[in-house]
Amino acid sequence: MQIDDFPVPDTLAARGALQLAQEYQSPAITAHALRSWLWAEAFARMEGIHDIDHELLYVAAVLHDIGTVTAFDNHTISYEHAGGHVGVALTAGAGWAPERRTRVLEVIVRHNWPSVDPAMDAEGHLLEIATGLDISGARPDALPEAFRREVLAAYPRGTLAAEFSACIADQASRKPDTAARRLQEGGIARKLAMNPLESLD
Repeated sequence: MQIDDFPVPDTLAARGALQLAQEYQSPAITAHALRSWLWAEAFARMEGIHDIDHELLYVAAVLHDIGTVTAFDNHTISYEHAGGHVGVALTAGAGWAPERRTRVLEVIVRHNWPSVDPAMDAEGHLLEIATGLDISGARPDALPEAFRREVLAAYPRGTLAAEFSACIADQASRKPDTAARRLQEGGIARKLAMNPLESLD
């Protein structure tokens, strides 16, 4: 398993999502988004999940935390809902049908669920377990070590632990009824610091 096994979709929506991420997010958060996409694609292969929308998965992965940045933050809804709506707007501009635009919102929102049934939402399941690995260190040995090292070399973790811990603390404080509060109370700062990926980076 190698990065080259998972080509980036060459589409207007995919290019636009990456451009937004790079313009508005920090390098560490954007690298996290790209690692999450690669982990999700790798998990799909490991779990034998074949019938997925790769472009949808890429766009959702790249934009899944964009609701945390100042330009897209929303004072009334969770950052994953805010980011999901950014995805809806982007894909509308790319000509996606309404049903598929809604899927971007669903996948981004569900990445913050404690778990997602793959039978209900394969892309949501894959992004949830991928971000679980990259943030909390869940299932650290499920993917080949050589692949994990290659991904980390291409997209280093950098200051992710400090940045994302501060981000979640801020979101939880301002929006205590959202998933950020659960993540904060679940010890996300400790999980980030102790993530086994940190020792491979």
